[in-house]
Amino acid sequence: MKIDLHCHTNISDNSMSMEEVIYEAKQHEVTHLAITDHDTTIGLQKAIQIGKEHGIEIIPGIEISAYDYKRNRRAHILGVFVTPGHQAIDQLCKPLIEKRHHACYEMVCQIIKAGYDITWEEVKSYSQNGTGVYKQHIMHALLAKGYTNQIFGDLYKKLFSRGTNGQSPGIAYIPIRYIDAIDAIQVVKKAGGIPILAHPGQFNNFEAVSDWVDVGLQGIEVHHPLHDETDRKKAMKLAEEFQLCKTGGSDFHGFYSDTQSVLGAYPTEIEWFMELKNKKFDLKEYKT
Repeated sequence: MKIDLHCHTNISDNSMSMEEVIYEAKQHEVTHLAITDHDTTIGLQKAIQIGKEHGIEIIPGIEISAYDYKRNRRAHILGVFVTPGHQAIDQLCKPLIEKRHHACYEMVCQIIKAGYDITWEEVKSYSQNGTGVYKQHIMHALLAKGYTNQIFGDLYKKLFSRGTNGQSPGIAYIPIRYIDAIDAIQVVKKAGGIPILAHPGQFNNFEAVSDWVDVGLQGIEVHHPLHDETDRKKAMKLAEEFQLCKTGGSDFHGFYSDTQSVLGAYPTEIEWFMELKNKKFDLKEYKT
């Protein structure tokens, strides 16, 4: 068994379609794959069917773009074994999807104003199969016009930097209000899923774990391309302290990757996965 519990498609911010992602998983001998697109469960039923055709078990999931308002930092909450199309998820996440899309439109306007020869229509063409435009789609349009040779790099920072440590924000930086991490955790449970703190090392979310366990957090991502050995040890220690399920995944984004991670990299260990499945059976009361 090879288990990858963190993966995206072009429904959110991967360059590859659902079919392409699952085929790629097959090539890397992945047997169990969680599709965890940002802030949506669209396409999961289709993914499950495609997975069956390729002999891959698809775990329905989501990654919610959240924020820790107590500590003023971003946080991502994974949900695995969620109910696709659950009303609670749609109600919570749809406004964020719309805000992100509108913010990206404003970003493109700023970029055009700065003298870059792209159009909103060109940018949208790269997101036509998804829920809306992401910064990766903007960068793809700029790459196609020869302004850069990579999605993430100096131009990305110049355009979208938040301007921390006394530096000015990027010329196209538009802030948006993310979902409260507590709300994200609770909505995953309402949708019958297991809430997992994604890549805590990326946003330094470790100190929030004790608070979030109290509101329903049940897992933590240990293996991730952005985690070094220190991050993995911290995550393992917290998992032991709070009896959290442990996961791992590639966080695969295709051409839009900033880590070059491939499907099946940073896998969830088999015993971890069995613990997750056992936990799922204990969550029946959250199904609606």
